[in-house]
Amino acid sequence: MKKVIGTVTIGQSPRTDVIPDVASILGPDIEIREAGALDGLSPEIIASFAPQEGDYVLVTRLADGTSVQVAEQHITPRIHEKIAEHFTGGIPVVLLLCTGEFPDFETGGLLIRPQKVLFNAVAAVAKGMRIGILTPSPEQVDQSENRWGSLSPFVRAVPSSPYVNSMEAARTAAEELKEWKAEITVLDCIGYTLAIRSLVREITDRPALLARGVAASMVKELIG
Repeated sequence: MKKVIGTVTIGQSPRTDVIPDVASILGPDIEIREAGALDGLSPEIIASFAPQEGDYVLVTRLADGTSVQVAEQHITPRIHEKIAEHFTGGIPVVLLLCTGEFPDFETGGLLIRPQKVLFNAVAAVAKGMRIGILTPSPEQVDQSENRWGSLSPFVRAVPSSPYVNSMEAARTAAEELKEWKAEITVLDCIGYTLAIRSLVREITDRPALLARGVAASMVKELIG
């Protein structure tokens, strides 16, 4: 029998832009069951979750491919609900498909949080280095530099949407980070793809860490 994991996106499922990459890392023996914090909600309700001044900004994707911004305070309760549904449904491992920072969740199983996995991976190999960051929107630059600045005084976050003209945006961002002389680049959104990581590595000629790759590899190591 296949092993089963659950995923929870802060947007809408299915995440056809994410799951194929994750599945390629996990292999054919692991089944993925998806859920989304915005599943079933009307455009009007989703619009009411938009960030206001002072909110922690998150960027995600709807089922139709549209990119939206939501405030952490509005989305956190819905994430918690979807995680709990997976666990109560008998799924023992859940992968959160977001690198944003959230409060701790009460869980009924093993919850993989990419933000924590990615942060600690970078801390292990790149503390004090010149760390370049790709982040989805200009509104996230300051919060991204504040987060990663705890690892190094040399941090540069560059906005690069993984949902709109993603390869062109990544190319521009990578060229800026190359000029800045980044020693490592962190692709700090679950929306960035294996292809984007390859492009960034090629342009910067330096290592790059992909959030979905690191998180999926952790799941594979745990249960694969």
